[in-house]
Amino acid sequence: MLSGMETAKPSAHSPLAALMFGALVIVLLQRFLPFGPLLLYPFTLLGTWVHEVGHGITAILCGGKFDHLNIYSDASGIAYTAVVPGWRSGVVAAGGLLAPPLLGATLLLLGRRLPRALLVGLTVAMLLSLVLWVRTLVGWVTVSGLMLLLAGLARFGTDGVRLFFVQFVGLLLAMDFVARIDYLFVAAGEAGGQLRQSDVGGMAKALGGPYWFWGGVIAAISAVALLVGLISVWRSAPAPTRTSA
Repeated sequence: MLSGMETAKPSAHSPLAALMFGALVIVLLQRFLPFGPLLLYPFTLLGTWVHEVGHGITAILCGGKFDHLNIYSDASGIAYTAVVPGWRSGVVAAGGLLAPPLLGATLLLLGRRLPRALLVGLTVAMLLSLVLWVRTLVGWVTVSGLMLLLAGLARFGTDGVRLFFVQFVGLLLAMDFVARIDYLFVAAGEAGGQLRQSDVGGMAKALGGPYWFWGGVIAAISAVALLVGLISVWRSAPAPTRTSA
């Protein structure tokens, strides 16, 4: 046997990296596979929930009110908020668009260190939203179902399973803007069966400039958030250990 030769020992987390890559492929291909949107439907509604709560929390931070939110079966949603007219309305519109990518990047950044705490935090946030804001049956079924799943993983899941699911949800949320990229470049969109002003349309009205400019700004910020999250996962992956042969 030769001494001094080193061989890499496979990392215990390499299956998780492979599954994360698979999740990324699913998200990217959901526009091209007939069954893709159906496969990710519960998580698409999760993105809608984060989006609408993002509008509401931003309204509260701007000194306004968040009355309730509706989530519909077509994955659209409406947050009913009230703020002083002007720039605050534009910020509230941006808050919903940026909530999924920013939350997703946060889950990717902190997932390896705090997987259980993040699952518990999401569970509590969902419970509070059910009590305070969610008003549609689709919203109740989706949010409560995902809440129970997260609570179960936080309580009974292994560290590896918790880590994978936190990173999986983080990846899906961080890439939510890719799945809904068309919405970033329209002045109006359908929600709840009615044509309504889009969020970028609301930003243009409140802040000035064309709606497509604000769509580009949101897309750029979302892309940076996704990149930061992915880089953090790559850098935090344990390096292969080496043993002498």
